Amino acid sequence: MDTQAPLPKRALRALNHFLQWESSGGILLIVAALVALALANSPLAGAYGEFRELPVAVQFGALKIAKPLLLWINDGLMAIFFLLVALELKREALSGQLSSFSQLSLPVVCALAGVAVPAGIYAWLNRGDAVAMQGWAVPAATDIAFALGILSLLGSRVPVAMKLLLSTIAVIDDLAAIVIIALFYTSDLSVVALGWAGAAIGLMVVLNRRGVQALTPYLLLGTIVWVAVLKSGVHATLAGVATGLLIPHVNRKDAIDDESQHSPLEHLEHALHPWVAYLILPVFAFANAGLALGGFALDDLLTPVPLGVALGLVAGKPVGVVLAALLARATGFSRFPEGMDWKAMVGLGLLCGIGFTMSLFIASLAFGDDAGLFPSAVLGVLCASLVSALAGLAWLWATLPRAPAAAGHAPRAD
Repeated sequence: MDTQAPLPKRALRALNHFLQWESSGGILLIVAALVALALANSPLAGAYGEFRELPVAVQFGALKIAKPLLLWINDGLMAIFFLLVALELKREALSGQLSSFSQLSLPVVCALAGVAVPAGIYAWLNRGDAVAMQGWAVPAATDIAFALGILSLLGSRVPVAMKLLLSTIAVIDDLAAIVIIALFYTSDLSVVALGWAGAAIGLMVVLNRRGVQALTPYLLLGTIVWVAVLKSGVHATLAGVATGLLIPHVNRKDAIDDESQHSPLEHLEHALHPWVAYLILPVFAFANAGLALGGFALDDLLTPVPLGVALGLVAGKPVGVVLAALLARATGFSRFPEGMDWKAMVGLGLLCGIGFTMSLFIASLAFGDDAGLFPSAVLGVLCASLVSALAGLAWLWATLPRAPAAAGHAPRAD
């Protein structure tokens, strides 16, 4: 089965922009996390804690939203991140790398196995502890920005097909995370608030069906959806997903390569991507990665929660991804992309163990302000992401060709 069906020129341009933003943003993400760790373990730790807990309130008449700054970041800024994720998912599904079975088959089986195996490892290590089991999804997602940032350190030695496959797996991971958050991380529901959210979403559907392409009404209604969902008990970031999926996208076959055709979705995606890559995700990392290490000993990493997270990411991710890829190839269901052999696939699997952004986010939903389990989960995420990044970088440095393969002379995949 051919997994290398060509993408339209417009889809290729969108993919190139995506890879550029994510690769450079991943470096900034690492820097932000390191600064947060340094502050949390320095004499400025108190000021760092006060920054995270700074009270922020917004009020319009009787409607008041008052939260510490950390929750504004996690509920507000991350809703914009999920809006971007939804835009990427919709574009890829309609005109990009998720638009045909030949392009989708391998990343789907890799992503699903890469979600199931880490979750299974965590669940097995934490079986019998109902509270700890709330974190079963923490090791399930891959941080695309961080992973592509590591790949960028290898320069032209990295096959384009590897970047494409890694980004597709991560996008499908994000979709799985969205479903998991919607199904498993909600609190008591407010029917009235959900009704307002549903009404605003319904208006966006009407606008979409009537061919309205102006972004302003969608974004205004999306803001209403965010406030209503925030008050409903469903996690507010899902408002970004709903809004993103309803932004209109031009995808007529005769317009795919036409520069004159305007796609509101691509316009908004292009406008948001630098803000997300260079501001929102680094701010999230800065606010959530500041773990005070002084209270931890090496033995603490061997307790079930951090060990489950760490093993799920470091071992479960590559085992799930690589075995699924090998099985898909052995059964004829799919082939390795051009330029990739089993060694390149192992390196890709190792990089999939970088959970970071989505893992930290799910940990915050699973454990909230739990003084014991949330820091333990963060410890597991940080250690696993560091190990996965170093292991993936070292493996690919040792196994990738020293110069990019000449056209027509890529390593055989079968």
